[in-house]
Order: sequence, then C-alpha cells, then structure tokens
Amino acid sequence: MRHTLKFKFIFSYLIISLFTLVLLNTYGHSAIYNKLVEYEKAKLYEEAELIAREYVPNIRILDSVDVTLLKHFSALETLTNMRVWIVSPSGNIQMDSNLSNSCHGKNINQYDSSFLSYQSIVGKHPKGLLDDEMISVIYPITESLNTSGYLVLMSPANALDSSATNYIDSIVICGFIILSISFVIFIYLYRHSVMPLRAMTTAVRAYADGHFDYQMEKMPCQDQAELAHAICYLAEQMNGLNEYQKNFIANVSHDFRSPLTSIKGYTEALADGTIPAEMQEKYFNIILFETERLTKLTGNLLELNQLDHGSLVLEQDNFDINDALKKTSASFEQRCIKKQVSLDLIFEQKELFAYGDAGRIQQVIQNLLDNAIKFSPQDSNIQIHTLQKNQKIFVSIKDHGIGIPKDSQKKIWNRFYKTDISRGKDKTGTGLGLSITKEIIEAHGENINVISTEGVGTEFIFTLPAAKNQ
Repeated sequence: MRHTLKFKFIFSYLIISLFTLVLLNTYGHSAIYNKLVEYEKAKLYEEAELIAREYVPNIRILDSVDVTLLKHFSALETLTNMRVWIVSPSGNIQMDSNLSNSCHGKNINQYDSSFLSYQSIVGKHPKGLLDDEMISVIYPITESLNTSGYLVLMSPANALDSSATNYIDSIVICGFIILSISFVIFIYLYRHSVMPLRAMTTAVRAYADGHFDYQMEKMPCQDQAELAHAICYLAEQMNGLNEYQKNFIANVSHDFRSPLTSIKGYTEALADGTIPAEMQEKYFNIILFETERLTKLTGNLLELNQLDHGSLVLEQDNFDINDALKKTSASFEQRCIKKQVSLDLIFEQKELFAYGDAGRIQQVIQNLLDNAIKFSPQDSNIQIHTLQKNQKIFVSIKDHGIGIPKDSQKKIWNRFYKTDISRGKDKTGTGLGLSITKEIIEAHGENINVISTEGVGTEFIFTLPAAKNQ
C-alpha cells in the first residue's frame, strides 16, 4: 500500500515524538537516577571519611555516647537528610543521628547479618530497623589493621527518585517545547515541499489531459522552480508536438488525397469510355505523373521516419565534392534546357575532397538544385560555388528566382511548409525536401543556412568537413 508524503511526514513526526517521550521516561529516568545514586554514594563516602578523620579519632569514642557528637550528627541530618550510625564491631548501634526514631542499642546483625559486609548498598536496609529504602555507605573504622567499628551513612532512595522524576519532567517540558517548534517547522516544510509537489502533480495531469494552457502555481524554492519550469517546457513541447502531429496528418492526407482523386477519376473515365481514344494518352500521362508524385511522397516519408528514429546510417568517406556537383547537375540538363536556365559551376580548385556520405550529399544537392530550377525564371542562371576555408568545405547554390519572404525563412525547414508565393509554381513538390536536406546535413554534424531577398533570389550554403588524411 502506497502512502502520501503528507502521511509519511505526520507518521514520522508522531513516531519521533512518541519514541522521545518513552525514551525519556524509561531509559532517561533510569540513567538520571543512576547518576544521582552514584553522586549520592560519593558524597556519603566523602562525608564518612571526614567524620572518621575529624570526629572519631580513636575507638574509645565508641565506648560511650558523646552528646556533643550526637547533636552534631542530628543537626547534619536535619540539614542534609543524611542519617548517621556509629556501629560497634559486633554490630551494636551505639549512636543514631535520628533522635525521633532512634535505633540506638539495637544490633544490626540480628536483622541482617550481611549488611555490614558491604561497602555500599542501594535500595536495601536491615529489615525491621528501617522502613524506607536507603542508599547506604558502610565505612569501617580501623586501628592497627583491626576493625574497631563502623560508620553507616544513609540517604533516602525515594528522594533521589523524586529528583530524577523532576529532572525528567523538566526535560519533557523542554521536549514539548522542542516538539512544538518542530511542528511549526514541519508545517513550513510541508507547505514548501509537499504542497508544491501536489501543485506540480495537478499541472502534469492537466497537461497529460491536453490542457496545455493550465497555469502552474509559483514555486517557493529555486530547485522547485527549476523543476516547474522544466515541466512547463515539456508541456510546451508536447503541445507543439501535438499541433505538429495534427498538421502532419492533415498535410499527408491532403497530399495523398489530391493525386489519388485524380488517379481514381481519370481511371474511371478511361474504364467507362468517357474519354475518347485519341485523348487517352494524355490522361494516362496525368495518371503516371500523379503516381510518381505519390511514389516521391511515400519515399520522402519513409526517409523522414529513418531520420526521426536515428536509424539513418551514414557511409562516410573522402569524396570529391566538385565531381558530385558535376554529376548531379548533369541529371538536370533536360530541365535546364527546357526552361532555358544555365548552371554556372565555379570551383576554386579542380578537385576538392570532403568527408561524408557521398550518396546523401548528392541527395542534398538534388533537392537544392530542384528548388533553384523550379523557382528560377526563364533565361536566368544558377551559380554553384565551392571553396575551402581551413578544415571546412563551403558549398553554395544561388538562384535569381522569386526569393523567400523574410518571415518564412525560418519556416522553410518545417515539414510540408510551402510559402504562399511558391504554391502556384510548385506543382510537384511535397514540402519535405528541405526538411530532409537539413536532417542529412545535421546528421553530418554540419550546418545549412539560407540567404534570400524576395524578388531577387535565394542562396543556400552548407558546410562539410574537409577530407581526412588517410
């Protein structure tokens, strides 16, 4: 089961809060209590050493009750809540600082024979003598390596437990304050992390449903703003792709429908005898012309599909670009004669070797020459020029035709695009030639540019790498 980020935040916050409280009231209380016990034991032992050194200089003091010493110990208990026993070697309690509930005269060994054998005891006391749990320190008083008595200093254990509880309560209060502050921080983080993610998710769903005009909320953080910008950019690209797909289908449908309609109409007319025998050759030629248009369009579409999917394999090698231009120009000889257009080949070198796919570059030259002849007026010339600068080969094909409007010069590389002034002159074009040309040049890692003035002419310039040394 998947949970939202909001649920994970809240669940984590509650778990941390609960764990903190449980930890403080268990391990924390125990740790503080143990520290207090160790501190209390050290204090009792230090006090026992002081008493043994200052007030019990010899064993004779243990033979009788010293009233002054008893009053001193009683005052000490009142001030520090520390009870003092002076015990004989046999276990008799000869002095007790607690006057109200004195154990004077009683023998400890009769109640707990092991009590005096300990150095310190936590939570134990001679049963029957004391009711409360005590922290006890037993300090032997020795003389000539013989034990002449014992000092027993005791402090109530429940007082330390209360102190530990008070400490924990203070820490818990601080913990609640910290948790409150962390909750505010949690709300801040939630508003600046989860809510922007939700906003972006909503926007992505809107874009996925085709609502590309949906406006995404402004993001509070730089990283989120960059991600939101990337999503908006992706949406723009999707919108453009969607529009392109619609236009592509519409253009393909139109370019297929027109020749198919002509072929169907003339074929039906020939079949039912509507067209007389002496006119049939003319209409057979029209059918052949339209069939060639369909063949050319289909070939261009298949080629574009190769380019789109990156399956175009270039067979690159050194080749003479001047020779490729000569051969390709020769294939247009009949069209040039018919239209009275001359091709002027201007080569700075007799041979100029470039590196690339010769077959694909000839296809580029064919497309550019086809356009140049198509849009050139009668009795004009087309200049084909090559030169080398450093490691680049520049090829220029310049005509003196109708030119391309300035606002259309960036669009001519789009598929199926035809300028308004070219539609009446371009009866056989598919609007794909320049797209294919640009794709081929860019597949070589090079560039192609256009310089055109309406009514003056157009020049296409593309580059190729110079031949590699073999």
